Amino acid sequence: MRVEIKEIKKYFGDVRANDGINFQLESGNIYGILGENGAGKSTLMKILSGYQSQDSGDILLDDKAILFDSPAAGLFAGIGMLYQDPLDFPPFNILENYLLGKSKNINLNFSSAAKQVSALADQYGFEVDIKAEINTLSLGERQQLELVRLLAEGAQLLILDEPTTGISAEQKEQLFTSMRRMAYDEKKIIVLVSHKLDEIQELCDHAFVLRKGKLVGQSEVPCPNERLVEMMFGSLPTRRERHPSVHDEVMLEIKDLKVATYRIQIDGISFTVNKGEVLGLAGLEGSGQGLLLRACAGLEEIDGGEIIVDGEIINDQEYHQRRENDVAFMGSGRLEEGLITGMTLTEHMVLAAEEHDFVINWKQAEVETKSKINTYQVIGQSSSTADQLSGGNQQRFMFSMLRTPLKLILLENPTRGLDVRSTNWIWEQLYERRSDGTAIVFLSADLDEVVDRSDRIAVFSGGKMSRIVNANETNVDELGHLIGGQE
Repeated sequence: MRVEIKEIKKYFGDVRANDGINFQLESGNIYGILGENGAGKSTLMKILSGYQSQDSGDILLDDKAILFDSPAAGLFAGIGMLYQDPLDFPPFNILENYLLGKSKNINLNFSSAAKQVSALADQYGFEVDIKAEINTLSLGERQQLELVRLLAEGAQLLILDEPTTGISAEQKEQLFTSMRRMAYDEKKIIVLVSHKLDEIQELCDHAFVLRKGKLVGQSEVPCPNERLVEMMFGSLPTRRERHPSVHDEVMLEIKDLKVATYRIQIDGISFTVNKGEVLGLAGLEGSGQGLLLRACAGLEEIDGGEIIVDGEIINDQEYHQRRENDVAFMGSGRLEEGLITGMTLTEHMVLAAEEHDFVINWKQAEVETKSKINTYQVIGQSSSTADQLSGGNQQRFMFSMLRTPLKLILLENPTRGLDVRSTNWIWEQLYERRSDGTAIVFLSADLDEVVDRSDRIAVFSGGKMSRIVNANETNVDELGHLIGGQE
């Protein structure tokens, strides 16, 4: 397969998401698409896969112009895309989701589908429980299901949009092994859309760099990181030094906490977090750190122990009560738990307001929304809907809706999908809140982020918290051994 992208343009109002992009893709290669948030990476790939149409320009498949009117049409031509947010149905199990995305027959052949899923999962080293409900799966497991479906449909060009965000190191290693096999042994075209330079360097043969909707450069990889960064941003981003801001008073106290769900449980968890402290939670996906975070937020019912915030036991408070009492939670699922598809940014700002009048002052709400957009450097407009923003800009806008002041901020993968400059900026905003005594507890699949951004790190393995270590006394390698259960 040979794919050529010629002068692709796509505008959203005044935003030029793609502004005349040209490049070629050849079988047997792995390509990286790099760029800061809002550079146009995802938009271009959605056009290539048939998710949306271009305003002008052509896509040539083996020298023949093609125009897809849907992702199904793109997949029929051999082009499939794994999106940042998996396209599945949580109420159904894996096998039902597989058939729903594959079969158009009224009578579904579950037996044949089960064999297909199992065979493809074995072929690429994925672990797929065909009876598992989607809402019990991790993001990495949901991605594996989507990849199996795309491969079953015969995809020869696979586009993966930020596929490693929110998955474990083991799942990432398995995914990369599978991608190499698809490209080099099966001669597929693999396109990795990412903001993580180390992943592009590790996996790809060639990188294209987008900035503000334009292709500004390309390079064979590996190559110096500085070269890619300068193409992405126009200059090397600077980072301000972080100064400790930990107070003596305790803000969060966990006493002998026990929480059990269908898949995992935590038992006997105890620790404290001081005012102004940043506590990172590290562990393989499903080790219990996410369950702890959601229990603190009031999204999981606890079976024993106490959660104390600023001296007050909050066990009986529901999520909305905790939110009113200055406990904020931001989950990994931007369009599942953070934002609402189809609603404008102004409407989101109205919903997030601390007080509501009987009659909404839309003019004032729009002014406030524009101010937030400007302050948090969101590429979008007050009239934009949440789903029209890039993933990174959705993340920025979610941060803009956090109240001030807050006692406790609970974060799942807080910089998911953010480029290095946006990541630094978001953490600077979080650090500024510590001067008011705000405590921050976060989990991240990126161990570099956990070590780099935390004051202390709680290590989880198999539902147990094995220890808490000082971040400045450990490193990524040591932390990786600890979360794997090694002493």
